[in-house]
Amino acid sequence: MRSMSNLMKRGSHPATLAAVTAAGLLVALAAAPSASAATESAAPECVQYSQSWRYTDVFNGCGETVAVTVEYTNGQWAPCRVIQPGQSATFAGYGTDGNYVTGLRTCDPAATSGA
Repeated sequence: MRSMSNLMKRGSHPATLAAVTAAGLLVALAAAPSASAATESAAPECVQYSQSWRYTDVFNGCGETVAVTVEYTNGQWAPCRVIQPGQSATFAGYGTDGNYVTGLRTCDPAATSGA
């Protein structure tokens, strides 16, 4: 059995802790899906959006199911959402810093879910 002082010494190396934390962050960033990598083309014109400070509402006016994501001027990440005909989905808003929706893009939901 290890003594408490030995455990304290093992856990008190700031440089080691910083290196392990940095390595973990790099792995997480490399594994995180990229919204830009998952986008394909402009969403059909029958898919419309309205934006407000807190939310961007997207309505599927098409006769078929669509998978879309929202593009923002500052590159803010938005998930890929599958929207049935006549249904809507709500995305995070654009905030108060002058960031606005620039358009809707089709996307692959499997590519952004980590599958």
